[in-house]
Amino acid sequence: MVFSSMVFLCIFLPAVFIIYYICPGKFRNLFLFIASLAFYAWGEPVYIFIMLFSTVFDYVNGRLIEHFRAQERQRAMKTVLVVSIVGNLSILGFFKYTDFFISSINHITGSSIGLLNIALPIGISFYTFQTMSYTIDVYRGELHAQKNIISFGMYVCLFPQLIAGPIVRYRDIAAEVDKRHENASDIALGIYRFSIGLAKKVLIANKAGEIYNYVIATHDDNLTGPLVLISAIVYSIQIYFDFSGYSDMAIGLGRMFGFHFPENFDHPYESKSITEFWRRWHMTLGSWFREYLYIPLGGNRRGLARQILNLLIVWSLTGLWHGASWNFVLWGLYYFVLLFIEKIFMLRVFTKLPQRLSFIRVLVTMVLVMIGWILFSHTDISEAWMYIEKLFSPSAWAAGFSAAGGNASGLYSTLYALRGSAAVMIVGIIGATSLPHRWFAKIDAHSKRHGQGQISDLQMLLSFILITLSIIILVSAGFNPFLYFRF
Repeated sequence: MVFSSMVFLCIFLPAVFIIYYICPGKFRNLFLFIASLAFYAWGEPVYIFIMLFSTVFDYVNGRLIEHFRAQERQRAMKTVLVVSIVGNLSILGFFKYTDFFISSINHITGSSIGLLNIALPIGISFYTFQTMSYTIDVYRGELHAQKNIISFGMYVCLFPQLIAGPIVRYRDIAAEVDKRHENASDIALGIYRFSIGLAKKVLIANKAGEIYNYVIATHDDNLTGPLVLISAIVYSIQIYFDFSGYSDMAIGLGRMFGFHFPENFDHPYESKSITEFWRRWHMTLGSWFREYLYIPLGGNRRGLARQILNLLIVWSLTGLWHGASWNFVLWGLYYFVLLFIEKIFMLRVFTKLPQRLSFIRVLVTMVLVMIGWILFSHTDISEAWMYIEKLFSPSAWAAGFSAAGGNASGLYSTLYALRGSAAVMIVGIIGATSLPHRWFAKIDAHSKRHGQGQISDLQMLLSFILITLSIIILVSAGFNPFLYFRF
């Protein structure tokens, strides 16, 4: 089940919302736990047992760590922590990477070991990182272990952020797990935030995805420079509005039920460097790797050589986290190289540019990001390289504007693709910046509000319009994927 499905919008969410607020407060965590399991079981009921095992496993680990802390048994605490980390990573590794390693061994050695063809449990990368952060934080003494297993299970399985994040660490919502203060203002603002995310997904990301699929369906011989550029732009639009839309919906749903999840995106396509881009894109993942891997490895405190090694480790694992394929590893290493270059000299070069030329930094950053998305979107590395090569090939660009060959000409294909993608590219490029937010804030400043921090009449109207439009599109559309489900 996905948020942008009619089943979720018209049946699951209304039913869960109504029953949740009918329930007495002491039963709400139990109800959310059961409802979240039902949400997860809709697509793959067998994998509920993996999630339940992870829940019980880290609940017990957290309690044991706190128990041993009370007895001042540091070695026992560390042993439990190691068991938790190894256990979580083993589960993730088995389901996500077994076939990847088998196929890699077969390719390198020429052997023919049979693949296990293990289906990837949806959301396992996200909830594994969440439960790991919980036991690590309990070990560090940064939070107390949750004593109520139902409340802990509700946190692990909580359906708004279960499938594709944001990665919500337990300490982010620890107080709200035990006691929430739901109110009409939060519900209204949650619906508004959800409507923004739904519109991003249905009205923009899905359309961009359709255009991208059309372009990449073009035969290799007919793929020209302009078509590669169009595909890179629309994919950049698709993945941003798809993933940030999901995050918006998750944050909005959380708020409807009394939770305040961390933000996950901050207009990353406005970034003036790759370093800044990764401070704005999938912020909860970047924060997780920084706090639980980069800093424990030594961060930048042990000299340049060690810092470079730490960056290499972090970005190799960041790439591998996104998927069991070598293109994701290469994508992670690509960003390691870019960040290394920036750290060594490029950031100093950028800072010397006059303020009026700062747009050059944004353009350079976006070109590099789009190249990264080409690597990211093609599991076949040779195919990705072909796209990158044609993006910078003068002959491929000349072919894109060639009028020879009648309707099969490169010019015809370019114009046809432009005609179909122009509106989405314009809306997507503008929508990915902070301009719409600033414009709406100026208009909304004069709209009536019913109290401080409450939703305005204009926001309520916009929520209604966006949800209505999205439902109308969903009723007639058949294309509705979520890109980050496979990660």
